[in-house]
Amino acid sequence: MEFGKNFRRVSIVVLLALASVPVMGQDLLARQAPVDRKMKAVDTLVTNQLKMIEEKGNPASELYGEFSNAYVHKTTTMPDRYKIDLRHFCMPTVSRVVTSNFGSRWGRKHNALDIKVYIGDTIRAAFSGKVRIVRNEPRGYGRYIVIRHYNGLETVYGHLSKQIVKENQEVKAGDVIGLGGNTGRSTGSHLHFETRLCGVALNPALMFDFRNQDVTGDFYEYNKATYARESAEATRLRGKVGNGSYTREQVQGVSPVKKEQAKNSSTSGEKLYHKVKYGETLSSIAKKRGVTVEQICRLNGYKKNKVLTPGQILRYS
Repeated sequence: MEFGKNFRRVSIVVLLALASVPVMGQDLLARQAPVDRKMKAVDTLVTNQLKMIEEKGNPASELYGEFSNAYVHKTTTMPDRYKIDLRHFCMPTVSRVVTSNFGSRWGRKHNALDIKVYIGDTIRAAFSGKVRIVRNEPRGYGRYIVIRHYNGLETVYGHLSKQIVKENQEVKAGDVIGLGGNTGRSTGSHLHFETRLCGVALNPALMFDFRNQDVTGDFYEYNKATYARESAEATRLRGKVGNGSYTREQVQGVSPVKKEQAKNSSTSGEKLYHKVKYGETLSSIAKKRGVTVEQICRLNGYKKNKVLTPGQILRYS
């Protein structure tokens, strides 16, 4: 009898304890809910602050509503004044030769500077940014690349023989993006180089001095009211010289005072490429580029008896 009473007491206690667990759990959840809401608010605040910091350092996010691979250049709202940061730049090519100016040409608008390069010459990203277009347009740009930079500019690199980057790829200033060529609507190997702001073509000579392999300053401030006059002056100072004649040394970026430095360029560690022409051999290419056949074979994984195909791209340094 006593055992039965004790058993009932224990059973009641256990039942009460079990019944209290959900209530305690509900209390804990109720107390936790405000904490979760506060933490969510903090996370949102931190996320927004990080986004603000990122956008502050990335003016491109203020100028363009979207990042699309669908079009080459689409005009958006253009500010009357805009300051472009030219620091941390890299010249797209070592060539010092401008063969065609920005502006009117053959009865139509030429939206670029044409820079003389040879097929296979290294082409680099002018600033850090994100590759937006990698495409081939046989009746126009040929093989070309469009990069949107964090400073708000977009640059276009046309008539390439080879594109080394892919769409949506992040690049840094100075990264190799392609090789010079003569593809598309082109009468000779050169780099078609455009600088655009909000889809509108600006004269690259306002920002880049190819002759001296430098930018025109730490910043370029676009001003709608004075742009036309400034563009004409930039062409006069930094555009095509005379009839556009040039020497191989100028195209290879060698100034008279740097000839000796150029002799040692093959040991600088820079990746350089050569596009094979009809009749060329490993021996003739090595002689032309000032390297050894052994070096070309090592860099490309070839044997010395390798038969070359015209149009083939070889690394020689």
